[in-house]
Amino acid sequence: MKKIFTALFISLFINGFAHEGMWLPTLLNIDAMQAEGLKLSAEDIYSINHSSLKDAIVHFGGGCTAEIISDQGLLLTNHHCGYSRIQKHSSLENDYLKNGFWAITRDEELKNPGLTATFIVQIIDVTDLVLDSIDENTPEEVRVGIVKANSLELVEEYTKDTHYNAKVVAFNYGNAYYLFVKETFKDIRLVGAPPSAIGKFGGDTDNWVWPRHTGDFSIFRIYTDPDGNPADYNEENIPLKPRHHLPINMDGIQEGDFTMVYGFPGRTYEYIDHNAVDYVVNVSNPMRIEMRKASLKVIDEAMNKDDATRIKYAAKQSRISNSYKKWIGQNLGLEAYDAIGKKKSFEAEFQAKIDADAELKSRYGNLLHDLEQSVINGKDVAFARDYFLEFYYYGPEIFRFASSFRSLVDLYAQPEHDQENIDKQLEKLNIKITGFFKNYDKTIDRHIFDVLWPFYNVGVPTEFKVNFESVIAEDLNNTEKLSKLFYEESFFSDEDALRELLGSSAKKFLKKVERDPVYLASFAISKNYSELVKPAYSASSAKVNLLMRDYARLQKQLFHENDFWPDANSTLRLSFGKAEGS
Repeated sequence: MKKIFTALFISLFINGFAHEGMWLPTLLNIDAMQAEGLKLSAEDIYSINHSSLKDAIVHFGGGCTAEIISDQGLLLTNHHCGYSRIQKHSSLENDYLKNGFWAITRDEELKNPGLTATFIVQIIDVTDLVLDSIDENTPEEVRVGIVKANSLELVEEYTKDTHYNAKVVAFNYGNAYYLFVKETFKDIRLVGAPPSAIGKFGGDTDNWVWPRHTGDFSIFRIYTDPDGNPADYNEENIPLKPRHHLPINMDGIQEGDFTMVYGFPGRTYEYIDHNAVDYVVNVSNPMRIEMRKASLKVIDEAMNKDDATRIKYAAKQSRISNSYKKWIGQNLGLEAYDAIGKKKSFEAEFQAKIDADAELKSRYGNLLHDLEQSVINGKDVAFARDYFLEFYYYGPEIFRFASSFRSLVDLYAQPEHDQENIDKQLEKLNIKITGFFKNYDKTIDRHIFDVLWPFYNVGVPTEFKVNFESVIAEDLNNTEKLSKLFYEESFFSDEDALRELLGSSAKKFLKKVERDPVYLASFAISKNYSELVKPAYSASSAKVNLLMRDYARLQKQLFHENDFWPDANSTLRLSFGKAEGS
């Protein structure tokens, strides 16, 4: 599943239920699991000495969980996790989205450039090594440098002379660090997928909506070189011979059976304060929901008109609606369970415990106050960042597409032309143009701009607004005129004109592009983000995270009778309990 858990603060909602949490497999309470009915040992679940369940659990495409289900590298994941790949292979002649796809032979399996499947080889607690020579008096900027240097050294040590890759990941805001040694495979082929009428039955592409009656699956296969090592696509590659694969029990489960979920949950924010929850519920989510609702209305209406548009925009619609549904459900849950009120009550109890201890009070008496002020002071820049992401990355595509040409502009602007790099850029851009216009409709994109521009133009806090005056003469409040400017007077929405421009001389290319309204607007938006919003957001986040490091650690220290697990961060986790009816 793309995200195993969807709630920001799941413990608020399931208080009293046993064994809540998302545990690192190296930190399992195996006795509690066996008491619930588990018949495996800890070594059966996670081991570096022999094959175990972890060797059948795959991080698919960097954002999903998948499972190995055969000794020939067969990979089972969700339909929505394979959806964009199914879309890329679909056409009017081969409408795999509508009709499904099944490779009868391995020769019919479809390659997927850029898709990866990653196994966890080893997880190591490296906290002491990463924080070596750091104490409470170490300045934060010095600490950051030491952590980075020590982490790089550990990665080098554990990957030297291997084909593995590794990463040191911070947990609990830097209170702990774990090294993840990984093995990543790059030849992943589509084997089968049901028709969308089954795979997204009811129209729910992702897994935010329950109960589900959906055949939410797709099947891929991992290939290796003849020696069993990761390799790029090659016809000589062979199916992976996995260390372990999951047997499938066709008998189903009964109420009361032991169950567990093993995978890579995305992000949770379990330990933040009520002000951060308030920002999500009352500021960020409402804006993002309304913007995506507006763009989805445009896309859905267009997709319903003809099959060609439906195929073009299927993956985009899924990508936009994914978080749209999550945020709606998130707000419903957080409001229904009075999450902000519960956070306030917890904070009052936390403050009382701090005040009751003279030493803690002297050091942390103002911690919650400082955290509150830091979160509040950072709301405007966080809002500006959210607007940027929604407009630039999930809104009209033409602006981000135009930014792809910046490297060529920079190369052409040099006094001495680097022809080798210019040729490489021209090749990349021609490929980019083909891919972009394959799934692009100018009319749809223009309508998306029309409905989203008023949000972006008006909503961004004044301090962080983009300075368009030097590049756009039109009134920024006149969406109709801006729309005409961007979509009728720019090269970037016309494939033929753009290819012709790309084939022109450097002088002509620069003259045209540097006057193009879409290119100029794109540059202004991205420059505003990189030079104003991003630095301010990074500084604000650093202040909050520094305070959260103490707050998260003290929550565990002062409420030690409760279970505490690190927030999800796309690392391997396990949850367990008993199957219950509803």
